[in-house]
Amino acid sequence: MNYYETDPEFMERFDHFAFDEVVNEEGQQLDETTRHLSILATLLGCQGIDEFKLALPRALDAGLTPVMAKEVVYQAVDYLGIGRVRPFLDATNQILTQRGVALPLPGQATTTMEDRLEKGAQAQVDIFGEGMKEAWKNGHINRWLAANCFGDYYTRTGLTLAQREMITFCYLAAQGGCEPQLTAHAGGNMNLGNDKEFLIKVVSQCLPYIGYPRSLNAITCINKAAEARG
Repeated sequence: MNYYETDPEFMERFDHFAFDEVVNEEGQQLDETTRHLSILATLLGCQGIDEFKLALPRALDAGLTPVMAKEVVYQAVDYLGIGRVRPFLDATNQILTQRGVALPLPGQATTTMEDRLEKGAQAQVDIFGEGMKEAWKNGHINRWLAANCFGDYYTRTGLTLAQREMITFCYLAAQGGCEPQLTAHAGGNMNLGNDKEFLIKVVSQCLPYIGYPRSLNAITCINKAAEARG
């Protein structure tokens, strides 16, 4: 469907807002890699599969590597579940294959089945502080969280730890209803150097893809996390 033919007035205003006004807003700009990572994670979070199919080629053209794109999709499984991520994995594989990228990509895992819990728990400590060192002992879900979410995914190469916390923030902000976790991960981002001003820039750049209500909720969570730090 060519929206420029069927909906020219809408496209004039949408394109101006999303690809000019937002991108170039003074004081809210991000480097291209960060901006595209955040948009892809946001589209996963809000289940915007059709828009994701348009955004991924733009991201790759702007310099995002195939490995980075795949890592955004993989990590989303822990925050969205495979039921919501599988269509995005299929779309990513299709787009990469069409662009001549050989699959599978080089492996990025740094843990084994034997040390994933230990290294995942350490990743939690690196992000949230020493108070997380024994958190995995508080029931099987917390053990899974340390071993699977952090041990299987956060320890992978391809993205930095700060980038991984940033995309997690985007998954949570975009899906809504996760404000306690969003506030916690806003704090985790700040611990890794993704400060309040940076996170507001991320929300700003992703607003066209999730709308105002969830964006404003995300800003509230950022402010709460910043206030908690004193």
